[in-house]
Amino acid sequence: MAAPKNLTLRAGVLSVLLFLALLGIWYVATAPAQGGAAGTAGMTPEQIEYAKMMGKDPGGAPAKSGGFPTPGAMGATVWSHLSDPFYDNGPNDKGIAIQLGYSLARVALGFGLACLVAIPLGFVIGMSPLLRRALDPFIQVLKPISPLAWMPLALYTIKDSSISGIFVIFICSVWPMLVNTAFGVASVKRDWLNVSATLEVSPLRRAFLVILPAAAPTILTGMRISMGIAWLVIVAAEMLVGGTGIGYFVWNEWNNLSLTNVIFAILTIGVVGMLLDLAFAQLQKAVTYVE
Repeated sequence: MAAPKNLTLRAGVLSVLLFLALLGIWYVATAPAQGGAAGTAGMTPEQIEYAKMMGKDPGGAPAKSGGFPTPGAMGATVWSHLSDPFYDNGPNDKGIAIQLGYSLARVALGFGLACLVAIPLGFVIGMSPLLRRALDPFIQVLKPISPLAWMPLALYTIKDSSISGIFVIFICSVWPMLVNTAFGVASVKRDWLNVSATLEVSPLRRAFLVILPAAAPTILTGMRISMGIAWLVIVAAEMLVGGTGIGYFVWNEWNNLSLTNVIFAILTIGVVGMLLDLAFAQLQKAVTYVE
């Protein structure tokens, strides 16, 4: 036990050092340049004005940063969002917690509907070689289609942007769960099925007491993959349909030319995605068995 704990500690220290190094590089890259008076030496007022119109700072200010925010500016932005995450000042001005709430609700609804369809159907396909062969061409054709390619069709038929976003989450979440469930069920050891048949276990009890526990790790793997894809897709979908959500927040702040808010939203998306993945990793660990 000492070796894994030591490895975890060393990995944590290395992560902190890398984070501090990145902060240092960021600080140096966005630090103001010195020598403002010398920068305008020999320049006429017209040349100075022209340089400003071209987006340059003739005084030698941080032209190299290209307007990229400093770590201090990002810290102030992060604090302003986290200190009041639930404010609501109108359609285009909501707190980050409200924006995340809308996105997570859409993901949860679309993902939940996909679970209700993909897992039972995957069970049936996995237990029937005939169905597996018959449906495989359809699955292989539909699976590679980008979820966002369904958005125009969804908007045309459903005529509601919010429900269309949920549909896109549903369609992108179905395939990994369906394929992994069918594979997990089909891969259950034949010896276990033979023992259950010898004990005259009913098909329903066999499904819940033998097949489901054996296939659970593979099913959770499919759910974990689906959740990762769903969280990726909802951001892009909300950029397209607008309204509310973390994806719309990113696009709206870009239109407002607020780069600090865009970076904050990107970091928030990454942190939430990591937490969702960790949650499914713990579930996967809980159902994994050692033979």
